[in-house]
Amino acid sequence: MADARSRAAFFRGKRASDLLGSFDPTSPPRHVAVIMDGNGRWAAKRGLPRVAGHAAGAKAVRELVPAAAELGIEVLTIYSFSSENWRRPAEEVSALMELFVEVLEREVDELDRAGVRILVLGKREGLPEPTRAAFDRAERRTADNREMTLCVALNYGSRAEMVDSVRDIARRVSEGSLGPAEIGEADIEAGLYTAGLPDPDLVIRTSGEMRVSNFLLWQIAYSEIWVTPVLWPDFKRVDLLRAVVEYQGRHRRYGAS
Repeated sequence: MADARSRAAFFRGKRASDLLGSFDPTSPPRHVAVIMDGNGRWAAKRGLPRVAGHAAGAKAVRELVPAAAELGIEVLTIYSFSSENWRRPAEEVSALMELFVEVLEREVDELDRAGVRILVLGKREGLPEPTRAAFDRAERRTADNREMTLCVALNYGSRAEMVDSVRDIARRVSEGSLGPAEIGEADIEAGLYTAGLPDPDLVIRTSGEMRVSNFLLWQIAYSEIWVTPVLWPDFKRVDLLRAVVEYQGRHRRYGAS
């Protein structure tokens, strides 16, 4: 985790300086998950095609990752493409898939140098071969990195994830290695795409929408949720700092009074 001098140099400006005064470096959220919303509206406000909003959103991700590292966040999950997003116009989906490859190939060297492990959450089936292959290469290359884990939710749907987990449990029961009465929460968690990772402490949603959109439904049972009206391409490092500081000011009860 960065020290106070490094954070001050990274988070510049009066607003950031004020927030850093309230930031507790000893207790950052371990896992932050982000629903990146508003790319299309950002582009529409500027009279640009939707793909221009996605390209601008990719730049916001480039700023988010080092900011998370500066704050000592261990796991950062970004909701890049949901299983429902295939319903969008074919041209937009095709452009998005090409953008994933372009951005990943441009950024993987820096992510690797920074010790960031890339992990894909979602179904590989159905992804265009160049997109799937690019993420496979990035995962292999960064597999041993330990500074931070960047989870990319790609072709991801939480209900489908839970169905996959239940199918795995059903297989184990049919094979006789697990009895129905023995099934517990740990068995479900072991079959999720996030197996081995801590549950999100904080979920951030941009653009002001008040929904979770089929994202990590099991994992966010006790997550704190922070919503901002800022459209994703306009989300800056100081916005992440503000979200973390506000998270640290909350009292997490986990169902207790």
